[in-house]
Amino acid sequence: MRKRKRGYILSRKSGQRKALIKSLMSALFLHEKIKTTEAKAKAVAPFADKCITRAKDGKIHSRRLLAGVFSPNIVKKLMDDIAPRYKERRGGYTRIIKLGPRKSDGAKMAVIELVK
Repeated sequence: MRKRKRGYILSRKSGQRKALIKSLMSALFLHEKIKTTEAKAKAVAPFADKCITRAKDGKIHSRRLLAGVFSPNIVKKLMDDIAPRYKERRGGYTRIIKLGPRKSDGAKMAVIELVK
């Protein structure tokens, strides 16, 4: 019987995929807006939302969990700048805006950004 696979494979092995998602999330939190392919944007959005929800908690345990994934300057920005912005919001912290195809290879492009 066919089982449904969860998440996006992105034509990478699991270690490469985790590193890609981690670096895209770091760039998203640092710059608050990144341009990438549509598939990568859709893969990153749920992880970014979970990290923001974790940061909203504001406890030391949450900070230590995030520090295991991100660099200290990103954890500081996430906990001190980004999370308080969404204190009253219950979810949906990211927005994906689809763009036209990339000129070189025709890949579908998108912008993923943090909602204001």
